[in-house]
Amino acid sequence: MKDDAELFKILSVDKRIEIIELLKSESMIVNAIAEKLGITPSATSQHLRVLKNFNLVSDERHGFNIIYTLNRDSLEKCRQRLNRICICGCANGNKK
Repeated sequence: MKDDAELFKILSVDKRIEIIELLKSESMIVNAIAEKLGITPSATSQHLRVLKNFNLVSDERHGFNIIYTLNRDSLEKCRQRLNRICICGCANGNKK
């Protein structure tokens, strides 16, 4: 995976986090994601491209549609990275 600073930069955009949240429950096409987020398909595609370049999502063509899926392994690696720097104790089940 790329370095931590790049990860934080990518996740600093709210719409990208919202895309990740949407894809946690189901795979989706660009237009469906765009509709749920209230942004254009073009803007959605740009966010998906960034997430795909960081390996947080993957895509698969089905006819005319491209289905986007969350890469759960990469997301788990991100969570582990955040846990290493987190000081709130949440990684151990302790909330301060």
